[in-house]
Amino acid sequence: MVSQCFRTPVGSSKKLNASFKSPILSSHRSSDATDLQIELEDLKKKSKDLDQQIAELISEGYTLEELDQHIDQLHEYNDIKDVGQMLLGKLAVVRGVTVKDLYNEFRLELDD
Repeated sequence: MVSQCFRTPVGSSKKLNASFKSPILSSHRSSDATDLQIELEDLKKKSKDLDQQIAELISEGYTLEELDQHIDQLHEYNDIKDVGQMLLGKLAVVRGVTVKDLYNEFRLELDD
C-alpha cells in the first residue's frame, strides 16, 4: 500500500508565512504563569526554612564542613542501600520469591 504525501502548495500566501498562534498556548499562558509564581514562592519558603535550619545547627556548634560531610555520608549510604535493594530484587527473581520473603529470610526490617 502506497501512502500519499500532500505538500503545501507553492506560491505566495500570507497565511503560510504568518506565525502560528496556538489557541491552547494562549489560554494556558496565564495559568502557567500563576503556577510558576506559586512554585517560585514555595521554593523561596523552602530556601528560607533551610537557611533557618542551618543557622540553628551552627548555633548548636556544628560547622558547615561537618554538615557537608554528614550530607555526603547520607548520599553514600543511600547509594549503597539502593544497590542492596537492586540485588535483593534480582535475587528474588532468580529464586522465584518476593522481596518480602527475602527480607524475612535475612531478618531485615521492611521499614528500613
